[in-house]
Amino acid sequence: MKKAIINGIIKNSSVDGPGNRLVVFFQGCNINCLYCHNPETINFCNSCGLCVEKCPVSALELVDKTLVFKKDLCTNCDLCIKTCKRNSSPKTIMYTSDELLKIIKIYKLFIRGITFSGGECTLHSDFIIEIANKIKELGLDIYIDTNGKWDAVKEEKLIANTTMFMLDIKAWDEEEHIKLTGFNNTDIKRNLGILIEKNKLFEVRTVVIPYFLDNNKTVSEVSKLIKDKNIRYKLIKYRKHGVRGEMDFQSPNDEYMEELKKLAKNIGVEDVVII
Repeated sequence: MKKAIINGIIKNSSVDGPGNRLVVFFQGCNINCLYCHNPETINFCNSCGLCVEKCPVSALELVDKTLVFKKDLCTNCDLCIKTCKRNSSPKTIMYTSDELLKIIKIYKLFIRGITFSGGECTLHSDFIIEIANKIKELGLDIYIDTNGKWDAVKEEKLIANTTMFMLDIKAWDEEEHIKLTGFNNTDIKRNLGILIEKNKLFEVRTVVIPYFLDNNKTVSEVSKLIKDKNIRYKLIKYRKHGVRGEMDFQSPNDEYMEELKKLAKNIGVEDVVII
């Protein structure tokens, strides 16, 4: 039975896909965005113990040089995450697919489906494939929230066994993408095309950062590919709250966001949402 390290579970969400959804955040990410909103999901805990003495309720303990998280004691003050120096969290939990399924069954009557997120959930594709059919037997759909940095050609089973994908296109220009994430976007562009071709793309998301990124180019190029395809384009206003804060990015004003929305609509994208 497959196992995966999970950072957290939101029991009901209306912003992570259609309808009310249970969202599973896997630990671990394969890119390094300067504006990451979930930096504690990037790396895995190395049991350094730095966070143990900071916990006010003794929910963390080093046992034989391995960090142990006592969930029942935790008050979610997040001092441990603020203390961590490696973009990780000691509050992760290892689940088997059956253990996660038990949680899903509790909420199945109140949700439309499951969204796998992260971190980067495709790093745990074997786990998702193993649990997918059991989730579908409950009458729930399965959405994948992804940065696109994976191989869609090799992940045919993942695509076939899940319902739809929500894909980040952070920057169309390769140099900009490397500057923002540390990696090129060759795989991401290829996967965008594959998911469109297979009719598996529900939504594309672009975080808008004035001056630092050529947002007009990204919106234009993405819109050309998804127009007339019944695919939502979500334009996300960069906000400083909750991000890593490594760069002093400027948040776009409403007028600029509306200009980008108009650009996408003029190209032929019918469903454009500003967040």
